[in-house]
Amino acid sequence: MKFNKLYFGADYYPEHWPEERFSEDAKLMKAAGFNVVRMAEFAWSKMEPREGQYEFDWLDRAINVLNEQDIQIVLGTPTASPPAWLMAKDPEMFMVKEDGTRLGYGNRREYCPNHSMYRVYTEKIVTKMVERYKDHPAVIGWQIDNEFGARCYCDTCRAKFQEWLQARFKNLDELNEKWGTVFWGHTFSDWLEIPIPLRLGSNPLDTSPNPGLALDYFRFMSDTYVNFQKVQIDIIRRNCPRHFITHNLMGFKYPYLNYFDLAEDLDFVSWDNYCRTQWTMEADVAPSIAALNHDAMRGLKRANFWVMEQQSGPGGWEMVSASTKPGEIRLWAYQAIARGANAIIFFRWRTCRFGTEEYWHGVLDHHGIPGRRYKEVSKMGAEINQIGEKINGSLVKSTVAILQSYDTRFAFQIQNVNPQFKYETHFHDIYKVFYEENILVDVISEKDDFSGYKLVVVPTMYVLTKETVENLEKFVQAGGYVVFTGLTGVKDLNNTVVNQKLPGLASNLSGVEVEEYVSIPLYDENEIQFLYQDLEESYPVQSWAEILEAKGSVSIATYTKDFFADRTAATINTFGKGRVVYLGTIGTYEYYKGVILWLAKLVNLHTAFKVPKGVEVTERWQGEKKIVFFLNFTDQNQLIELNGEFIDIINGCRVGEEISIAGRDLLILTLLNLEET
Repeated sequence: MKFNKLYFGADYYPEHWPEERFSEDAKLMKAAGFNVVRMAEFAWSKMEPREGQYEFDWLDRAINVLNEQDIQIVLGTPTASPPAWLMAKDPEMFMVKEDGTRLGYGNRREYCPNHSMYRVYTEKIVTKMVERYKDHPAVIGWQIDNEFGARCYCDTCRAKFQEWLQARFKNLDELNEKWGTVFWGHTFSDWLEIPIPLRLGSNPLDTSPNPGLALDYFRFMSDTYVNFQKVQIDIIRRNCPRHFITHNLMGFKYPYLNYFDLAEDLDFVSWDNYCRTQWTMEADVAPSIAALNHDAMRGLKRANFWVMEQQSGPGGWEMVSASTKPGEIRLWAYQAIARGANAIIFFRWRTCRFGTEEYWHGVLDHHGIPGRRYKEVSKMGAEINQIGEKINGSLVKSTVAILQSYDTRFAFQIQNVNPQFKYETHFHDIYKVFYEENILVDVISEKDDFSGYKLVVVPTMYVLTKETVENLEKFVQAGGYVVFTGLTGVKDLNNTVVNQKLPGLASNLSGVEVEEYVSIPLYDENEIQFLYQDLEESYPVQSWAEILEAKGSVSIATYTKDFFADRTAATINTFGKGRVVYLGTIGTYEYYKGVILWLAKLVNLHTAFKVPKGVEVTERWQGEKKIVFFLNFTDQNQLIELNGEFIDIINGCRVGEEISIAGRDLLILTLLNLEET
């Protein structure tokens, strides 16, 4: 979706403050360079304090005051936080957790997304909001609900799940066969007999459901939220065809919904970027983590996105997290823009004085008086006002794709295979190599088109389909390079182990078969030794090792210890015009770095700039014109060597062969044109 500017603003909660404050807030926002706010996503009880009694006058006044300062509005549908009178109608509207506990009132997203009464009242409030604001000149778009999330395990969801299964399978015989319910004699003779996969205790013998049942329930719950979102989208589209519709997702880190499916009906993806919260240690603030989140959100629709909540201060519910350091807020926001954000909306405008999030700090503190964070945000606002036109409409172009599979992520939540293994960590270890080499990556679906990339990395595609393999074969046949890692091709779509040697459907493409696999104990100290052209390092094995037999491929590494010493650990295979590397083990970051740097030379992957460690280089393209972002995530000045003459678009200065960037600061450069000399 195209926009005529970069959007810059905050999440605003006028319902938390006296109306006399609205005007002052709007003027401060205008002075900070804001041109948009999001609001109302938690204001259902304020808009409908009693059933059928709608009160929008307060929201009208807030919108109008902001509109007077040329600030536009994104309205959130308020279904993430229902009013008390609604939830009092039926206790079964409350979500049930996996341990069987039913939630009570006072949280958020405590509703069951399948409850018919909740859906009826959802349609009512969304319809009333749309009718009220469909023609308001300040309203430009809608956010559906807020951070869709938790799975529900109530009886309503069980009944809906049984209906979902009847649509998925031809009959019970097919379901029983696909799930393998003959095991333990759990064959079903009636759809109503099918349970939901609860884990009610700590003993694995009592809490391990049928893998096929569990995977389909996770799919069903994901589909439930897609459907619940679609109900609201349809109302808005019918009435507000000129308004955009989005939803604020939670980045790559959130593993419980299929975000590719959720994003399909949206005009564009938004997400909530919190780099340093009450739950994260210093080591978890690594900029590669935020970069992966941005790239994954951009990859959902392979298009630019919004950051609907950008951290602006220390987080905190019961505890207060470490403070954001001077420069970090601006640096995090520019990192998002560099990786495809068309909007930065800070959470929140002013820190609330009451409620659960009274220590989740905003641009302003509780007292509402501008301070350090406001000044930092205002500095960026002035810059965006100056350079926004030069960046707006530009795109990120990547030559590498990493495939993420939600079927695989769901399956590992059911059977994580080895206590040392975590899919998200494994994925980040691979991604981090490209990040630190400043090689841009798209994080995409296995169903996407791979043409246009040089290299496609496939981390542990545990659940593998024929369609995915055919897609990869087409790509390699035409000259592409593919990298598989271990635990690939283990399961089919029903979460059943395949009836062939691993990597199953990928065997022909990779030219390899797994003779035996070994789940590596915590105390094991085995290693992989590479013995191939320009690749002769050794690395430790982590969690999983596959003993490979080359079937047309070439062995490039062996194990060094235990009963599988000297057996093949990795291979390379020629397939059509391209090549396929199969890494039969789960390794460390250093392991993937060694392999990827070797591959980068083979496929000519590189960045145009050599920069010190801790400096991120990212590019957006405005047609044929490149915009280069240099982001210094260290506390010290860093010297950057340039291979040409550039213009600093923030200050308009000409930049020579080298330049220094201060700690937690940045540069945005474009190549100097002849007419600019």
